[in-house]
Amino acid sequence: MTLHQTLKEQIKEAMKAHEATRLSVLRGLVSSCTNELVAMKKLPTDELTDDEVLNVIRRAVKQRKDSIEQFTKGNREDLATSEKAELLILERYLPQMMSEDEVMTFAKNKMIELGDIDKSKSGMFVGILMKELKGKADGDTVKAVVDKLSS
Repeated sequence: MTLHQTLKEQIKEAMKAHEATRLSVLRGLVSSCTNELVAMKKLPTDELTDDEVLNVIRRAVKQRKDSIEQFTKGNREDLATSEKAELLILERYLPQMMSEDEVMTFAKNKMIELGDIDKSKSGMFVGILMKELKGKADGDTVKAVVDKLSS
């Protein structure tokens, strides 16, 4: 069963369990998947690949993180709390991300392979790492590791 099908099935489970937040998040994801299909000039009845669904989920996670940051700055803890609950639900569907130590080890090995990276080329190095670690490591973690290595 594809991830897209799994999301649709879990909507039914959330409805039966009366889990309003989870139901809302899942419906939003399926809707975003449909929008992605339309944007790709496919029929709404088609299905996305697992990688495409993961990209949709990553975008939703990024939106929630941005919202939490903005609500916290605006002293709206009530809204930040609901966004955090949604974020926890979304993160269940993402693969486990690499820890900072794992990214550090990978970056050091890549640095040895490419040669010494100075501060002016750190952005390019982040790009190289992100391309190889796509879906495995968070961009903020990779940037922090590169900053530590280049300083």
